Amino acid sequence: MPQKNLNILGNKMKKIITTLITLILTIGISKSVLAEGRDTIKIVGSSTVYPFATVVAERFGRTSSFKTPVIESTGSGGGLKLFCSGIGVQHPDITNASRRIKQSEIDNCASNGIDEIIEVKIGYDGIVMANSKKGETFKLTRQQVFLALAPMVPNPNGTQELVDNPYIFWSDIDKSLPNSKIEVLGPPPTSGTRDAFAELALEGGCKTFAWLKAIKSQDKNKYKAICRSVREDGVYIEAGENDNLIVQKLNANPKALGVFGYSFLDQNSDSIQGSMIDGVLPEFEKIAQGDYPVSRPLFFYVKNAHVSFIPGIKEYLREFSSKRAVGDNGYLTDKGLIPLQNEEYKSMFSAANNLEPMRGLN
Repeated sequence: MPQKNLNILGNKMKKIITTLITLILTIGISKSVLAEGRDTIKIVGSSTVYPFATVVAERFGRTSSFKTPVIESTGSGGGLKLFCSGIGVQHPDITNASRRIKQSEIDNCASNGIDEIIEVKIGYDGIVMANSKKGETFKLTRQQVFLALAPMVPNPNGTQELVDNPYIFWSDIDKSLPNSKIEVLGPPPTSGTRDAFAELALEGGCKTFAWLKAIKSQDKNKYKAICRSVREDGVYIEAGENDNLIVQKLNANPKALGVFGYSFLDQNSDSIQGSMIDGVLPEFEKIAQGDYPVSRPLFFYVKNAHVSFIPGIKEYLREFSSKRAVGDNGYLTDKGLIPLQNEEYKSMFSAANNLEPMRGLN
């Protein structure tokens, strides 16, 4: 072979070898940084799942050789944004969510190198509208909730047109309702509770109007804008991600209603009461049986790429998915979590313990 060709081949081999060495060193450094940079599980996400995750984390810290995970309540949307921002010790390992991850969030994760996500459904929760026990118990329908809180509602004169929401008092909507101003304290748009409330309660009431329901087949975006939006004229008051703060404000104003997860009603049942929705009270058995119309599943998501590098993730998943935690008589059930039915539990347990990445949304 001519010397010139040998030189060219030699230069190419050098470049290939240099590239391989750089790649090996980069992977080695990344593993070292991940392994040595943090020895505590970092969790973000839903304020609704937060108390459940905190109980598991504290128990895990006491009964295992691992440190107690650090948990931050950021809301479901905020948590998934942080979770999907990248791989490495500066990013969370797990995010809690009071709704299922969206396809856009999966895509965001993938764009940042996170292509294996473990989905763990831990149980169910009811979304309640509650007020102080000093006030009267509200008996509402989802249609009345929609009419109270949507920015645009069907014209009260019965015509099939939308008008700016004219309702100020509950009795304006229906004479059987209290003659008190509509005032609802609830979570912000970043909250999974807000998303679920909009879908289950507001949209649930919106589609009782056949002509509004028909819009969905014509223009889904327009339908969602009508049926899931919340009025911004001061009737609905965003109270942040702190559900305990909402409870405090309800006790100060017995005529106001608050929106939050069933577990907070259960934990504060000495001072607040749940409203009846479509004739059903938000009670443990009613939610578990599927009779309560405003209920939703709760999840957490795990970054599979972190399992090998952050100590304790596999063991934390094992604890959180155990019967002693989320079973019918589990310690989270005592805190208000509605347990999964047997078949769902088996599927969840397998995903959590076998580290099975989710395969996409159905």
